[in-house]
Amino acid sequence: FDWFFNMATARLLCRCSSLLGLSLRSRLQYSNDAGSVTSNPRLRIYTRTGDKGVTSNFAGQRLPKDDDIFEALGNNDELSSAIGLAREFCLESSSHDVTEFLQHIQCILQDVGSHIATPRDVATRTKLAKTTFSESHVQKLEQWIDQMDNQLPELKNFILPSGGKGGAALHLARTICRRAERRLILASFLGYTV
Repeated sequence: FDWFFNMATARLLCRCSSLLGLSLRSRLQYSNDAGSVTSNPRLRIYTRTGDKGVTSNFAGQRLPKDDDIFEALGNNDELSSAIGLAREFCLESSSHDVTEFLQHIQCILQDVGSHIATPRDVATRTKLAKTTFSESHVQKLEQWIDQMDNQLPELKNFILPSGGKGGAALHLARTICRRAERRLILASFLGYTV
């Protein structure tokens, strides 16, 4: 199971590295009208502002909930959740020491989501400053990939997703990451500048 688990982890890190590289290069722009957003000192888990099928991005623009940018954001959020589940399974197994890596990736994905949700053409400098992040994240992921890949035998064929609960959950997270990457690319083809 260790071989399958390490392979799953390395492959997930590769996908996350690719997604982060895309997000670092993206400069998403929106052409929709801006709406008003009320601020509240306490962050609530509901807003009641999306009940009519529209919601706001970080700059306050009102967009349909099925907008491609929200699809990309939803996939990014689903990826973080899947990584969280995989992390919990890995914590159950003392033989797998990747939980810190996974938690770090989840933190980076929060930044990726903020970056995706912030249109570069209308956001204030303050909001833009809150959504920037360094290419060092990609470099760090690539270092982790190299570390884990060095522990693996040469891959000679495709493998079936498995490796215990943790490994299987990491494979699922990897596939979700691939979808998140495709959605971000799709958004760029549909008019967002990535």
